[in-house]
Amino acid sequence: MALHQPPSPPVLVSFLDTAHLVDGLAMFVAKAQKESIDKKGRFTIALSGGSLPKMLSGLIDNPQIKWNHWQVFYVDERVVPLDHPDSNHRACTEALFSKVPIPPDHIHTIDPALLNDLEELSDSYEKQLIHEFAQKDAARFPVFDLILLGMGPDGHTASLFPAHELLSEEDRWVAYVEDSPKPPPKRITFTFPVINHAARVAFVAAGKEKVDMLSTVLDHPEVGLPSSKVRPVFPGHLYWFVDDAASAKVAYPKSPFNLKL
Repeated sequence: MALHQPPSPPVLVSFLDTAHLVDGLAMFVAKAQKESIDKKGRFTIALSGGSLPKMLSGLIDNPQIKWNHWQVFYVDERVVPLDHPDSNHRACTEALFSKVPIPPDHIHTIDPALLNDLEELSDSYEKQLIHEFAQKDAARFPVFDLILLGMGPDGHTASLFPAHELLSEEDRWVAYVEDSPKPPPKRITFTFPVINHAARVAFVAAGKEKVDMLSTVLDHPEVGLPSSKVRPVFPGHLYWFVDDAASAKVAYPKSPFNLKL
């Protein structure tokens, strides 16, 4: 049966520089959005923090983007007030959402009233996912149209860190972290089952500082780093959008960018 088919191999697309990467990523997101809206009238997307928000600048003033159909979640979030410098929501707002006409209630944030109770905070965010997906999709896990991820210098993604117990979580949709090796220590995060049930997952990595880790993740997945564990179940697809500086040492085959991705 189709459900037992192995994951599709990752598609690696390397752009000349960051500017070309930003443009290509915008075209990819626009295509994913159109297909989702045409099919079901909405576009569900989950975003990471770090350097990713600034890489989404190609969506600003893009006439193809239908912001009123977007439903936005965060793959992970730091347990800080929403206006705190460490907040992923703040980073995405400053880089993107403050510059586009997305309805504010289409952006799903953590509940700032629950910052002192990590279990309740993660449960609350999971309930937001249940409200958005359970009534519409009837699946064991939410099926996002697109999840955009970054990769840390240690190979972590979302707030899933090397050798952490959450790497083996199989049931929860949203979990909390109290001991992140990267500050701030307290976070909530999607688990791998949620990430790996998305229709599309795309990593975005740019810059020469990513070159060694990108090679390790793509060329040596047996090392078992968190970013290597992102493998969407069939029929989902995994993409890596990188620049040539980041992919300089990668032996994994590169694919040309086209809108059939």
